[in-house]
Amino acid sequence: MKRAILIVDDGARMRRSLMMLLSHLEADFLEAENGREALEIWEEENIDLVITDLKMPHFSGMDLLKALKERDPELPVIVITAYGSIENAVEAMKEGAFDYITKPFDEEKILPCVDKALKMRKLLSQVSYLRKEIEGKYNFKNIIGESPAICKVLELAGQVAKSNTTVLLAGESGTGKELISRAIHFNSSRADGPFLAVNCAAIPPSLLEAELFGFEKGAFTGAIRQKKGKFEIASGGTIFLDEISDMPLDVQAGLLRVLEEQSFERLGGTKTLKVNIRIIAATNRELPSLVSKGLFREDLYHRINVFPIHIPPLRERREDISLLVRHFIKEIGNSLGKRQVSITDSAMALLVEQPWPGNIRELRNVIERAMILCKGNIITSNHLLFNETRSPALTESMELEDISSMLLNIPGFRLEELEEHLLKAAMERTSYNVSKAARLLGLSRATLRYRLEKFGITPSQGIVKRQQLMREV
Repeated sequence: MKRAILIVDDGARMRRSLMMLLSHLEADFLEAENGREALEIWEEENIDLVITDLKMPHFSGMDLLKALKERDPELPVIVITAYGSIENAVEAMKEGAFDYITKPFDEEKILPCVDKALKMRKLLSQVSYLRKEIEGKYNFKNIIGESPAICKVLELAGQVAKSNTTVLLAGESGTGKELISRAIHFNSSRADGPFLAVNCAAIPPSLLEAELFGFEKGAFTGAIRQKKGKFEIASGGTIFLDEISDMPLDVQAGLLRVLEEQSFERLGGTKTLKVNIRIIAATNRELPSLVSKGLFREDLYHRINVFPIHIPPLRERREDISLLVRHFIKEIGNSLGKRQVSITDSAMALLVEQPWPGNIRELRNVIERAMILCKGNIITSNHLLFNETRSPALTESMELEDISSMLLNIPGFRLEELEEHLLKAAMERTSYNVSKAARLLGLSRATLRYRLEKFGITPSQGIVKRQQLMREV
């Protein structure tokens, strides 16, 4: 995409000279004789760089610079000034000019300057785009769910986002605590500041203090240079302390001071550092129980529990599962190049009925595996592989095709073994009553007796089994 460069000078010869010097650039050049005309062009065009003379009648380059910076602070403006007017150039730099060039100029002076300005403009545009993408992603409206449970969470998070109050997010692992914390940050007055996430359980206890508070050179063996901590880096923004229940007691004491005084010292240092940070903590454990056992400071618990929000597990918001599934199918499909994938009703019903101990994180993993295994454009129950610790339960809503596919996936599956197991199960369920078992299986008594004899199953086995149970009692 071509860039647009606006050249402003009251001399036509100067404008042509600049355009000739910059003719190698893939750019569209626009011209203006004075600042007022340049401002009109800027309002109608998407300008990437302005090069302007300072001395112009009616509306000077300085006036133009001030007007442009009010409207677009990130727009690079290079000013041109005579050799004897360096003071004016310095004043322009104070007003936000990207750089200045003195007359007479040549390629060696102007080309590197223009190149840096255009690169900076491109970089800032990319940063602006990414920020909008992030803010959009963590907009409360974009968090998936319509259940009363999640709506309550979003309502509370939206209310507390407007303040600087400390927040404690409680809930099982995988429920989306970090997602909620980011949404709180990007919908607060601190959105332009940094957001840092620290998993207290993932950092060895001996290193967590240095990671959070930083350290001075020589503070301990291996501290060969000064290092800023997370609290210092996050100043002006938000720090998310995940799994805060795993924070060692000595580190908890330092955190309490940060919360109360917004100050701390680096390890090995004596200088008190002031910070301005908001803390959002999260835990999947019962902190009051840890307090009673002496594993978590009571004063810190009360200090972080100012505004608690409980995020419900997925099994308590089953009405949101279908929404999440379709969202993940679309999201993962875009990355895999599968944009027309759907899911059968029976497969969806199976997903809704699962216990989901790993919550939303586990659900996404299951959908990602299904998207990879799905050769066509339809996900069936056959594509749903759950954790090894549990298997998908057969439900009334499942179709025979899905059940058949699931059975055929069992290593060493044999039809005769299935028939024998079904006959034994039916007889045990009916206390070896042939008539009841036949009705349960949808068979006639004669057909059932034939099949029972085939596998050596006799009604008398029920009497033997009951006698064994009585002896055990």
